[in-house]
Amino acid sequence: MNLVSVTSPTTGRELGRITEHDAAHAAQAFDRARQAQRLWARTPAAHRRAIMLRYHNLVLDRQDELLNLIQDESGKNRLSAFDEIMDVAVTARHYAYAAEQLLRTRRAKGALPVLTVTHVQRDPKGVVGIISPWNYPLTLAVSDAIPALLAGNSVVLKPDSHTPLTALRAVELLVEAGLPQDVFQVVTGAGSVVGQQIVSHCDFLMFTGSTPTGRSLAAQAGERLIGFSAELGGKNPMIVAHDADPQYAARSVQTGCFANAGQLCISLERIYVHRAVAEEFITSVVAAVQAMRVGGGYDWNIDMGSLISADHVENVAKMVDRAVAQGARVLAGGHRLPQLGPTFYAPTVLTDVPSSAQLYAQETFGPVIAIQVVDSEAEAISCANDSEFGLNASVFASPATGRRIAAQLQVGTVNINEGFAAAWGSVDAPMGGWKASGTGRRHGDAGLTKYTEERTVALQRLVPISGPPALRGDRWARVLSTALKAGKRLLR
Repeated sequence: MNLVSVTSPTTGRELGRITEHDAAHAAQAFDRARQAQRLWARTPAAHRRAIMLRYHNLVLDRQDELLNLIQDESGKNRLSAFDEIMDVAVTARHYAYAAEQLLRTRRAKGALPVLTVTHVQRDPKGVVGIISPWNYPLTLAVSDAIPALLAGNSVVLKPDSHTPLTALRAVELLVEAGLPQDVFQVVTGAGSVVGQQIVSHCDFLMFTGSTPTGRSLAAQAGERLIGFSAELGGKNPMIVAHDADPQYAARSVQTGCFANAGQLCISLERIYVHRAVAEEFITSVVAAVQAMRVGGGYDWNIDMGSLISADHVENVAKMVDRAVAQGARVLAGGHRLPQLGPTFYAPTVLTDVPSSAQLYAQETFGPVIAIQVVDSEAEAISCANDSEFGLNASVFASPATGRRIAAQLQVGTVNINEGFAAAWGSVDAPMGGWKASGTGRRHGDAGLTKYTEERTVALQRLVPISGPPALRGDRWARVLSTALKAGKRLLR
């Protein structure tokens, strides 16, 4: 096995070296995880909860170390890195307290009241495979694993090769909190090698990444008849209604659109602003974006960091340049920042983007937003829904207008007077995509129960379903029919 260098996208400095695992090593990780899972599944829920609550505290206590590592590997600004600290801590706390209730055997209505006693039990899937991306190296490596572990599963994780050090450190802290050593395995290496081993060996697959890769993994999971959950791409809309506060909406663009330099599946890339407030909103957005502080380092006052690589900067720049060549206008940004380094690109505001431009409908995954003026609420909703994606949306409006618009948007989460953090941070509610933006849900009850198998156990008492042996079939049928009619309202 080879050692692979991990470097900072901001400075180019080598951060460390990791092992490039081969297929055999990945398979061995599953063997260890499967053996450890058998014991872990028998661990009392209260003990698992205590581990996660200790982990919650460790993540907060060691946050400076984690923040530095997240920034070093990903290039993001410190506030975007802190989002990951908060997410992991809140997720650990939420599921630590929720898991026991979600896993508890529940009573269900029986086939015949009184005579049939039915319960539903939950067992862990076994070994959960997680393939996580580079853009949120702590959150997306750990926050999906936490409910899987609390449900009694073991986990084998493949972090992205750009950002493996954060994932490795996060798992070390879990072990320090009390998680048995082999319950959470991390395998690093190429997706074509290690990733394929995860798909081939896991009992449930969790993936965050692009829609094309998600389609391929879903097909493989389907062939194996294992569960699959994925958060995929987004081209997320923001609607600024006629009764919005345009100044407040404009200030919210900085975090809603440019958090983590726009490298976030749920960040906003399309803005539809009502003509009644368009002039004030656009003027304010341009001023706010031009005032943003872009750079590297640990300073909390930096508004936006670098992109993940020079290659990604090239992709974003090409999409912007092609849109401009086709008629789009640049209101702010629209260029690289070579004085900061090869991975920096200015936060960019475009308007008049033609529908023929690649940037119009496809995910940019960078610090670029496109503004379009609309004449009505109905037009804004129609434009927002005119996409193959359906992950997140944002509506800036009065509460009544915001709720009315939200109920008509074809997305998994809607934030009113917020970009994405309100819905994402509500971990007791489900989060996921419609259409080509994914399948399954993280967060909420489903964020844990998806990692379990349900078993129905029905106990029949006194009389068999087919009726008493001494009673003729036609008479039993009449008895049941009469009982059903009499009880249709009482037994709802």
